[in-house]
Amino acid sequence: MRVLSGEQHLVRVFVGESDRWHGQALWSALLERLRREGFAGATVFRGIAGFGAHSVLHTSKLLELSSDLPILIEIVESEERLGALTAILDEMVVEGLVTIEKVRVLKYAARPAKG
Repeated sequence: MRVLSGEQHLVRVFVGESDRWHGQALWSALLERLRREGFAGATVFRGIAGFGAHSVLHTSKLLELSSDLPILIEIVESEERLGALTAILDEMVVEGLVTIEKVRVLKYAARPAKG
């Protein structure tokens, strides 16, 4: 298991639900790749409304159901892994927003094994 503590980096990736990577949902393809390449972890959030660079409003309102709701992927990672992460994001995220900020990790722990 990876150890994360103290000062780390939070990377936020804002994309659309309809964004694709080789026929698969971008958020899912990105999550699988990060796990396969040993990153500490990532979480995907589905938004109820939002707009981006094109100023098109995407919403989950009942009468205007959107098939392209906002997706946020949050990744907490060490400084040493940022270069590899940036390369993956440059390759896979064609349209969207990526931000990076410093964060302080208070706790990062796996569930104890049953035994």
